[in-house]
Amino acid sequence: MTAKVARGKVLPSKKNKTWATVWNFRHIYLFMLPAIIWYLVFCYYPMYGILIAFKDFKYNLGILGSPWEGFRYFKQFLSDSSFYSVLYNTLSISALKLLFGFPAPLILALMLNGVMSGKFKRIFQTISYLPHFVSWVVVVTLMQKILSPNVGLINDIRDHMGMEPIFFMGMPSLFYPLVIISDIWKGVGWGSIIYLAALTNIDPHLYEAAEMDGAGRWSKLFKITLPTLTPTIGILLIFSLSGVLNAGFDQIWLMQTPATLSVSEILDTYVLKTGIQQGQFAYSTAIGLFKSFISLILIVAVNKVSKKVSDVSLW
Repeated sequence: MTAKVARGKVLPSKKNKTWATVWNFRHIYLFMLPAIIWYLVFCYYPMYGILIAFKDFKYNLGILGSPWEGFRYFKQFLSDSSFYSVLYNTLSISALKLLFGFPAPLILALMLNGVMSGKFKRIFQTISYLPHFVSWVVVVTLMQKILSPNVGLINDIRDHMGMEPIFFMGMPSLFYPLVIISDIWKGVGWGSIIYLAALTNIDPHLYEAAEMDGAGRWSKLFKITLPTLTPTIGILLIFSLSGVLNAGFDQIWLMQTPATLSVSEILDTYVLKTGIQQGQFAYSTAIGLFKSFISLILIVAVNKVSKKVSDVSLW
């Protein structure tokens, strides 16, 4: 333990100051303890399993006893005939979700913020939040019922109009639109909460001053509201870009059909099929680790660019 002496006073060492701070805020740290334990047990301890990606895993030898294989499975994935199609599908779905899904909560929040009737606003907010609490199993089942070529509502209407029924869920050309629409429907209400919370922090005097200067609705939107929301938009955009390789396993897995496999096979579903269904645990772990590594690079790069361009960053 070291201490510095200045002007006759003994200054506490950096280590002692840290422990003193922890002791002063011990009650807050106690509240954090369950969350820290949860992360250690369920998030960090399982990371020990990524060693399988570098080993020729044998059940009887275990993870540590299995022989090392180096980067063999990573090279195998990069030379796999499915690599480009799986990566293309993942990036396409993620990019479309980002393009159409990211601004949707912001637009909804701005629309709700402009509603004058408090009762209508609360009712609409509640209705828009509800899909978030419905699982993808229920959502996809509803879609299958509504879009069914035999008993679906849409095809019943087409039949009454003298049109041929369409197997919507089995058409590759309609797979991406259905994914985007259902994703927006499920998440737009919940995603607008953060923007609505940020909108309440805008000083109303700014709008009053702008009105006195003759500013209209659009002028107030572009000169007061959106600039105020820029930090929130920046942080949420960084999170969205960092997860660009997470195209949504639950949704895609449930909506996937043999007819749409060419456009619906993404990294997450490919990992499940190679790992669980085909028993190639080392190979599937290597694919998952590859995805995580690319996501880490993306979040660091996007955070750096955002910090340089708009001064908004996570760290």
